[in-house]
Amino acid sequence: MFDTVPDMACKRAELSGDATAFVDQATGRRWSFAEVNRAADAVAAALAERGIGEGDRIAIACLDCAEFFITLFACQKAGVILCPLNWRQPAPELVATMKPVEPCLLIHDAANDDLAERIAVETKIGRVDIETGLHAWIARGGPPRRAPVPAERPWYLLFTSGTTGRPKAVIQTARMCWANTVNIGQAIGLTSADSAVTFLPLFHTAGINLYTLPVFLNGGRSTILPKFEPETLLELIRAGEVTQFFAVPAIYQAFSLMDAVDKVDWRALRCGCGGAPLPESLIRFFADRGAMVLNGFGMTETGPTVFLMDAARAADKIGSVGRAQMLTELRLAGVEADAPGEGEIELRGPGITPGYFRNPEATAETFAEGGWLRTGDVGRRDAEGYVYIVDRIKDMYISGGENVYPAEVERVLNDHPEILEAAVIGITDEKWGEVGAAFVIPRPGATPDPQKVRQWCRARLAGYKVPARVIAVDDFPRTAAGKTRKPELRETLT
Repeated sequence: MFDTVPDMACKRAELSGDATAFVDQATGRRWSFAEVNRAADAVAAALAERGIGEGDRIAIACLDCAEFFITLFACQKAGVILCPLNWRQPAPELVATMKPVEPCLLIHDAANDDLAERIAVETKIGRVDIETGLHAWIARGGPPRRAPVPAERPWYLLFTSGTTGRPKAVIQTARMCWANTVNIGQAIGLTSADSAVTFLPLFHTAGINLYTLPVFLNGGRSTILPKFEPETLLELIRAGEVTQFFAVPAIYQAFSLMDAVDKVDWRALRCGCGGAPLPESLIRFFADRGAMVLNGFGMTETGPTVFLMDAARAADKIGSVGRAQMLTELRLAGVEADAPGEGEIELRGPGITPGYFRNPEATAETFAEGGWLRTGDVGRRDAEGYVYIVDRIKDMYISGGENVYPAEVERVLNDHPEILEAAVIGITDEKWGEVGAAFVIPRPGATPDPQKVRQWCRARLAGYKVPARVIAVDDFPRTAAGKTRKPELRETLT
């Protein structure tokens, strides 16, 4: 695609220096593009003073704030690799996660001071707090940096959500960032007039890339909330401070249960969703209020945008994630090019990661010949080229010799009037080999009867797909992306 790109913060400051890049909701501070660039220059200079340079890694643990992105741009300028940490994890887990990447410094906010102290004691690395240390660096300033950025140089690492095991460090590059900006930008019509809100955690690709970095690169404005606060977020939307909105299904679910949801003019908002499938009931809930929420699909390894449903066909292709976006090649394993069919989704293009940091074995396992990324997801393409995500290959189970994809069963359960959300896993059975176990979160005030839930499923599914067990729970263990941690659900049955 290209070998180098301009320094992102520097170039954006040249184009629209006085315009507002970030609004920090917690402090009220507004950062112009020029201020962001100068601050990033200052942080890059401070890192250099500490002897931290190209190829070195630094970790960061903080709630959402403009200083995260300033540090991210500083790392791009200096060639340093940033490693955002999941501050929800306990220190021993984070120490184990950090060990393979060997960061030499930890930047953190006041909210994570105790966590940072425990990590620093265990790892013997230095730490700098944002509120005093980083701000002192910014106040001192630094020489302007304008050098081109190698497009494939590792910029930051994101640790996979770890639903199946220990997280791997996925390399993110400037090329991936620009590919994502093109893919999502043309799909949603992103311009400098748009405003977004940052509230998803910044140790996850959606927090950084949907839509904060694309909005920044297009010259738009992002309001940053420290974390998800439904009332504050909904009020921002109601006040017209957001034109482009992206969330995971759990956020839309939370909105749907709030009285204030009907005080919002949803027609003024362009809405996207990813991280997990959005149930049809929620799609119709927001469509009735004037917002067609567009389902998408992507991965940490893909930058993340690969698919996003187009608004023109969303109403008549509910459940589809659309077609592969502008800078992404798609093939379905075992299916002829462009033909309808079902197979593992494989992807190629400038938005795909070069691999896992210091993990050549995992990289080799993930990529097929020719640079195709094996996603581990089964997709179905219809005659018009629209793709539907069938399920994760690893989640499929075999009952009586028949393949069962839990996502199909979950869609049926999610339509049940007394069920808010469902998760299905395969469990061992002496007669059938495996059968389904359905965990369900009841709607407020409801108490679903397991036998009646099974009858509901039997009227809509083949018998071997009907879950043998239905278990009501208050909530599911989840990743930062809102995905259900099914191994942890399985552990509750053993």
